Amino acid sequence: MYHNNSIRILAGNSHPELAQAVAERLNVPLVPCTVKKFSNGEINVKISESVRDEDVFIIQSGCSDVNDNLMELLILISACKTASARRITAVIPCFPYARMDKKDKSRAPITAKLVANMLVVAGCDHVITMDLHASQIQGFFDIPVDNLWSEPLMLAYIKRQIDGWQNGIIVSPDAGGAKRTTAIADKLGVEFALIHRKRDGKAEGAPERMEILVGDVKDKVAILVDDMIDTGVTLTLAAKTLKEKGAKSVHALISHGLLSELNLAAIDQLPIEQLVVTNTIPQNLHKQQCSKLVTIDVSATIAESIRRTHNGESISLLFGEWAETGTIAVL
Repeated sequence: MYHNNSIRILAGNSHPELAQAVAERLNVPLVPCTVKKFSNGEINVKISESVRDEDVFIIQSGCSDVNDNLMELLILISACKTASARRITAVIPCFPYARMDKKDKSRAPITAKLVANMLVVAGCDHVITMDLHASQIQGFFDIPVDNLWSEPLMLAYIKRQIDGWQNGIIVSPDAGGAKRTTAIADKLGVEFALIHRKRDGKAEGAPERMEILVGDVKDKVAILVDDMIDTGVTLTLAAKTLKEKGAKSVHALISHGLLSELNLAAIDQLPIEQLVVTNTIPQNLHKQQCSKLVTIDVSATIAESIRRTHNGESISLLFGEWAETGTIAVL
């Protein structure tokens, strides 16, 4: 039997492997729950154990069928709320609709704010997420949000797995990621480059190209860092541009490998050594289609953040100076 206010972990259908890995690291079993659909598409949730007065963590990532996964998460939160859970934390490794974080043109929705409101209304008390597309999303919530970073894992991977990183250059494929890449470049003591993507002409279907605005990549190991890859257009353009400018080799490190509209076989043809992503999104099917895809396991970071949240300890200590000296698990 569990005493009151112990850690209880639930999982939806989005990423059961990650939830199982987190539960094993915490040495607690997953709460048995069934999440299935009725014939008309409505989602039905059944939690098979009591969560009354417990500290509940629901692990659900915003991947593949993102709308169904979001609805599952909201229903699971609501079910735990009405079952008298003491505190409900939504663990969302990849936050859904994170790219819609501002009104960039007339009549555009700020959907990330809507998702934040829905989570709070459903009964969520706390959110743990990873590598938000834009940090200001934390301000959309009136509840605590912990934005975990994969940066220490990236640094550890670069130092241990990329030959010649000392003669490397960290490259951002757009201005939005400049802050992230400069932080990594400073910690590694290497240079930084910025690429700008532009269209040749004003027409919607005009061909696109990239130009290097800052930095010299000639005869250097180029390490491309970004937070998300979806269609792969940016990666394709960036890799070809870096090679044309004389880079010795190109490596891509990306936090969330959505890879939803990407022909993965095409990545094998790109002039990159490897495409490194984390397992915030399931990658098993993707790895079968692409020999260059490497996955870093984030379950240790998520499990430790859950343990620290439960015990009332600081999460920022997870990302201290010593963090990148820890072990990394490559799946």
